[in-house]
Amino acid sequence: MVREGLMMLATIPHSEHFEVGRNLQTDAISAEAPDLVVYAEFANEAALAAFKAHPTYAACIAHVRPMREMRIAADFLAG
Repeated sequence: MVREGLMMLATIPHSEHFEVGRNLQTDAISAEAPDLVVYAEFANEAALAAFKAHPTYAACIAHVRPMREMRIAADFLAG
């Protein structure tokens, strides 16, 4: 159900690449890790900001937040 909710983000037009996948990492140091990973690529920071400002982004958060126990987010500029 969480993955289906996160897939709402795939309908937002500002990403150049978007996917949701199961986290395969196992870390002996930390017992807690997210089950799912949302990965997206954007042309620039403006496209990322537009993605986060889209109404579907807010709807996704409202849908998924009650079902999750943790969230880790990272945005960075590649290159």
